[in-house]
Amino acid sequence: MKAVYLTIVALSFSAISFAQDIIHTKSETPDKEYQNILVHTLSDDENQTSFMIWIKNGVKLHKHLEHTENIYVLKGKGEMTIGDEKLVIKKGDYFSIKKNTPHALKVLSSSPMKVISIQSPKFIGKDRIFINEE
Repeated sequence: MKAVYLTIVALSFSAISFAQDIIHTKSETPDKEYQNILVHTLSDDENQTSFMIWIKNGVKLHKHLEHTENIYVLKGKGEMTIGDEKLVIKKGDYFSIKKNTPHALKVLSSSPMKVISIQSPKFIGKDRIFINEE
């Protein structure tokens, strides 16, 4: 019986040590002053990188050569350009941007937008290509 108890305790501790962190997105706020964009990494492994991003004005037109980007809007409103389409996005909206697709954002709300961006595979910043707007 003692061995069963010790096994249960050991398994409980190992389960706790492998538990994932839970991030309460409503309470996440910028931890420093920023000009236009502030990025916090939420999680990262070889398959994906997840970010919480605050945007005051917008994001210039760019594309990712090797990444799909999935975005969930937590706060604010903006005009999103994806390829040739312009869409108004707001709190609660989710969308996916395929690799090599030009995209940009213009913030329309008076307060900064707050989004979760999940890039797959792991994002190390080398495949972001800015596109000159004419």
